[in-house]
Amino acid sequence: MQRIRLRYTKRGRLRFTSHRDFQRAFERALRRAEVPMAYSAGFTPHPKVSYANAAPTGTGSEAEYLEIALTEARDPEKLRLLLDESLPAGLDIVDAVEARTSGLADRLTASVWELRLDGVDPAEAGRAVAAFSTAEAVEVQRTTKNGLRTFDARPAVVQLETHSEPADRPTDQPCAILRLVVRHVTPAVRPDDVLSGLRAVADLAPPVPAAVTRLAQGLLDEETGTVTDPLAPDREAVEAHSTAEPTAAAKAPA
Repeated sequence: MQRIRLRYTKRGRLRFTSHRDFQRAFERALRRAEVPMAYSAGFTPHPKVSYANAAPTGTGSEAEYLEIALTEARDPEKLRLLLDESLPAGLDIVDAVEARTSGLADRLTASVWELRLDGVDPAEAGRAVAAFSTAEAVEVQRTTKNGLRTFDARPAVVQLETHSEPADRPTDQPCAILRLVVRHVTPAVRPDDVLSGLRAVADLAPPVPAAVTRLAQGLLDEETGTVTDPLAPDREAVEAHSTAEPTAAAKAPA
């Protein structure tokens, strides 16, 4: 059995697809691409696909991850291209690597998000960010299946800062761009919780819903506040194995 780890995106209108919608689309893509999938046992076998920490419905993402199990070995890059061609534009398979390590989910400890606040003056957003960052606690509320829950969103936020509008995207309306690094904790602190916190501490209320995109997720480097590529250990293990094979062949007796 071979395991392949994939990174995929949710772009444009496809950000409104739910996780279940993506699962159905991905399983159709597996059939179209004739991927030799391994299946679970039991009366209703399912293809062995493991999803990790999917983004909320309505948010875009450049960094979603999953793992598939195959009954026959395949070249990861060729498999990526086949699956990408079988999915609608916006759900794009952008990276693939053979799984050579364990614990992919354990390496997804933080996310980097971009929040585009159309109609919000960057200076106003900067003051709100400063108020949030200096607050000892920022209590927010979220409706759950067990009712309304109140929790502190502040400890999970590693970084929150404003960014300038890209020069190639001019607009007549003010627009604030926020960059957010947040730890994956329980309960999960999502970008909309941070927006609720900004409203609570600084009365920041965008006139239109924020456009939210996950830029990265992976292991949090506590010293730098950066998020590392979770597929890097697998790539390094594959490269080490490829390097070791010629060496072993050279040492083999004639």
